[in-house]
Amino acid sequence: MTDELTPETLDEDEQPIKQRKNGLYPGVSDELAASMKTGWADTELRDLEPIEQAPNTARRREALSRRFPGERLVIPAGNLKTRSNDTEYDFRAATEYVHLTGDQTEDSVLVLEPRENGEGHDATLYRLPRSNRENGEFWLDGMGELWVGRRNSLAEAAALLGVDCADVRELAGALREATGPVRVVRGHDAGIEAALADKVTAERDEELRVYLSEARLIKDEFEIGELQKAVDSTVRGFEDVVKVLDKAEATSERYIEGTFFLRARVEGNDVGYGSICAAGPHATTLHWVRNNGQVRSGDLLLLDAGVETNTLYTADVTRTLPINGTYTDLQRKIYDAVYEAQEAGIAAVKPGAAFRDFHDAAQRVLAEKLVEWGLVEGPVDRVLELGLQRRWTLHGTGHMLGLDVHDCAVARTETYVNGTLEAGMVLTVEPGLYFQADDLTVPEEYRGIGVRIEDDILVTEDGNRNLSAALPRRSDEVEAWMARLTRQRA
Repeated sequence: MTDELTPETLDEDEQPIKQRKNGLYPGVSDELAASMKTGWADTELRDLEPIEQAPNTARRREALSRRFPGERLVIPAGNLKTRSNDTEYDFRAATEYVHLTGDQTEDSVLVLEPRENGEGHDATLYRLPRSNRENGEFWLDGMGELWVGRRNSLAEAAALLGVDCADVRELAGALREATGPVRVVRGHDAGIEAALADKVTAERDEELRVYLSEARLIKDEFEIGELQKAVDSTVRGFEDVVKVLDKAEATSERYIEGTFFLRARVEGNDVGYGSICAAGPHATTLHWVRNNGQVRSGDLLLLDAGVETNTLYTADVTRTLPINGTYTDLQRKIYDAVYEAQEAGIAAVKPGAAFRDFHDAAQRVLAEKLVEWGLVEGPVDRVLELGLQRRWTLHGTGHMLGLDVHDCAVARTETYVNGTLEAGMVLTVEPGLYFQADDLTVPEEYRGIGVRIEDDILVTEDGNRNLSAALPRRSDEVEAWMARLTRQRA
C-alpha cells in the first residue's frame, strides 16, 4: 500500500478533514496544489432512480416516528475501525441504520427531528459530501476519493435513498445545542454519543434499540425476497464446496472456507458470519471458525455458512456431509436422528404457535433417540425435565434471521423467545447431536461425530415455507446429490 502526501504548503484553513499519521510524506509544492484544483470534469450523477427498498424504509421511519412522538431520534451508521496503523477493517453499517435507510455508508447518521407542530418528524440523513477539490481533500486526505473511491454527493444520496441529506460534519455541533428529549442508538459512533452525553439516558436509549430490534421481527416482501436470494446463492456455494472436496482433502478446511467465500463475494456482499467448515471431530465444536484442520475421507464435514446479499440480508444454512460421499452406518444413524428432529421442528413452525414449540419438538425427538440408544436413562419426559439431553444437543434449535444472522437479538423476551410466531417471520431450525472426542459416557465409535442440519424457514399464513429446500436434507438424497456433483467434476 502507498502512503499519502502531506499538504505542507497549504494554508491552515485549507487542510483536509483528516490526515493519516505515520509513513513518509514528500512536500506539496504550490504549483502542484494549484494544478490539482483544476482540470476535472463534472461527474455529478443525475436522473437517479430511488433504490428498490426506499418505499419500505420510508414506512419504517414513519412507524418509528409514531412510536416516539416529539423526540429527536439519532441512529448512526458507525465508523471505520482500525485494523492496523492506517488500514481499516471492511465497514459494515449498523443494522438499525440500514433497516431505516437502505444505506451502508460509514460516518453517516439518520436524525428524525420532531416538527414544531408536534405532528411527526422530518428525517435527515447526515453524511459526508463529495471530497472537496478546492482544499485538496480528495487527494491529500487518506479518506479522499482518489484513495478510497468516489462517494455520492448529498444530492445523489437524497435521490437514491428518498430522504433529505446534509453534511455530517455539522451534526455534532448542532446536537450539542439541541434542546428537548433525545434518544440515540449507542455503540456505533462515539463522537455522536459524546455530543449527546448530557441529553440522553441509558434507559431511554435502550428503549429505542429494543423497539428497532422488534421492528425487524416481521419481514416485508422485499426482505423475504432478499433472504431468498441469499439462500439461493448459499445453495450454489454448498454445491461449489462438494465439487472441490478432493482438493480440500489435499489442503485443509480453509479450501472449503475459501471456496464458499468466492461464491459469497461474486453473488453478494460477503459471508453473513464466519463460515464453520468443521471436518471430523471439529464438527463437535459449535462455532469452529478456525478452519485449519484436515479434511479426511471417511469423516463428516459440518458446513454452516451463509451468503450475505448486497443489501446485507443473510442466509444461515448447515449440512453435514460425508466427505467421501457415503455415510457409514453409525454416521447415518446419527444423521437420520437429527433429520427426524428437524422434521418435527419444522412441522411446529406455523402462525399462532409459540416460538419455543419447534425447539421443544426437536428436543423431544433427540431425547427419544438418546434413550433408545442407551446413552441416557429414560423415560423421555424425565430426560427433558432435567435437560439431560443437552449434554449432546447443547444449543437452542433456532433463531430469527434477517439483516443479522441472529436478528432481533435485543427484542424483549415476551415478544421473541416467549412470543408467538406470525406470518412474515423468518427463523432457522437447526437441531444437532455432538459427541465430543473425549466423552467417556458414550461408546468409542460415537466420539468425534457431530451432526447439525439447518434450514431457513418463512412463517406463512397457513404454515411455513423452507427457503432452503433446494438443498437436499435426507441422507440418501444428500448422497445422490453429492454423487451427481462429483460426476460433474470428473
